Amino acid sequence: MKSFKLTKEQAEMLARKYPTPLAVISTDQIEKNYHFLRDNMPRVRVFYAMKANPSPIILNKMFQLGASFDVASDGEIRTLQEMGVNGDSMIYANPIKTIQGLKAAAEAKINKFTFDNEKEIYKMAEYVPGAKVLLRVRIKNAKALVNLNEKFGAEPEDAVALLKKAQDNGLEPVGIAIHVGSQTLSTEPYHEAFGICHEIINRAGAAGLQLKVIDIGGGLPVPAPDTCVNLENMVNDINRGIEKFPPNIEIWAEPGRYICGTAMNAITRIIGKQPRNGNICYYLDDGVYGIFSGVFFDHWEYEINPFCQGKLLPSTFFGPSCDSLDVIVKNYLCPELEIDDIIAAYDCGAYTIASSTKFNGFARARVLHWEQENTETSTVGVFTGKSKCEAVI
Repeated sequence: MKSFKLTKEQAEMLARKYPTPLAVISTDQIEKNYHFLRDNMPRVRVFYAMKANPSPIILNKMFQLGASFDVASDGEIRTLQEMGVNGDSMIYANPIKTIQGLKAAAEAKINKFTFDNEKEIYKMAEYVPGAKVLLRVRIKNAKALVNLNEKFGAEPEDAVALLKKAQDNGLEPVGIAIHVGSQTLSTEPYHEAFGICHEIINRAGAAGLQLKVIDIGGGLPVPAPDTCVNLENMVNDINRGIEKFPPNIEIWAEPGRYICGTAMNAITRIIGKQPRNGNICYYLDDGVYGIFSGVFFDHWEYEINPFCQGKLLPSTFFGPSCDSLDVIVKNYLCPELEIDDIIAAYDCGAYTIASSTKFNGFARARVLHWEQENTETSTVGVFTGKSKCEAVI
C-alpha cells in the first residue's frame, strides 16, 4: 500500500495559504486503507480505534464508509454520539473502564464490552447489566513496537472460569478479544493467538458456553524507514488463519494505526539554524510536544522530506520549545537547508495529533482536509515558485 505523500508544490501551496505547522489528512487514503482491509478480510467487521487519530475528518469518513468504532472512554463515546453514531456501532474495548465511561456507555446503549479480570465483571454487571462481553486474553509478542499485553489480558488458562463468572453475574459472554501488539511485522503472533482462541472456544463449549465472536484487535503495520513487510501477503496470511474458524464465528478487528497512519503529512518550517557538535541543527516550528509526539509516545521515527537535493550532511532537527528533550531526530542525513524552508514528514497520522499539547504556549498544528483544500485551490493554479533547492521528483 502506498502512503499519502504531498509533493513539494502541494506542500508549498498549503504553507503559503496557512501559517505552519500543518497536519494534512487525506480521506482518499483513509478510504483506500479501509477497502483494502475489507477486500482482503471479508469476514472482518471493522471497529476503527479512534484513539489513534480522533480527527473529525477521519471519524466522519469512517462513519460514511460504514465502519464501527472502538472506544475507550466517556469522551470518545460522547464524540461519536454527537456525530450520530449509535451504540450498536461501538465496542467499549478498554478492559479497565471508569464509572463515567460505563455510565456514558449505558446512556449510548453500547452493548459490547471487553474485560480481563474478575473485578471488572462486577462493575459491568452494576452499570451495564446484561451486556455482551468478550474476554481479553493475553498474547505474548515481545517484538511488537508497543506491547499492550504487558498491561492487559487474562491468562488463557483462566479464560473459561472468567467467562463463566461473567455469565453467573448476568452478563452475556460472547467471545474472546486478542491484540498481538502494535506495528507487528510478522503473522506468527496472529497464528499463535488463533491457536489459543480455538483452544478456549473448545474448552468453553465443553463447559456449556457457546462463544460466537473473535476480536483480533489491531497491530497491522504502516510503512516506516526500517519496515520491510509486504502488507498484502501479511493480510492474506492472517485471513487464512481467520478462515479456519467455523463460519458461525463472527470476526471483529480494531485497526487504528493501519487506518490513519499513512493518511497524514506534517508540514513544518525551519525557524532556526546553527552548527553544534558536528551537526547542523535545525529548529522547526513544531516538535515532540506537537505533531512529532510519536517520538516519545509511540517509539516512532519519522520520514522527513526536505524537498531538495545536495550533499548529505548529518543534521539534527529540534522542536520550537525551550525543553532540551524536544528532539525530533539526530544524525539525520540531509542536504543543507535554510531558515524559512519547509519540510514534510510522512506517515504521521497515528498517535500524533491525538497526543499533541500546547506545551510552552505553542499552538497545536492546524489540521487540514487535503481533498477539500485541493478542490478549493485547483481553480487558482498550483504554486510554482522556486526554493533554494531543486525539488526531488
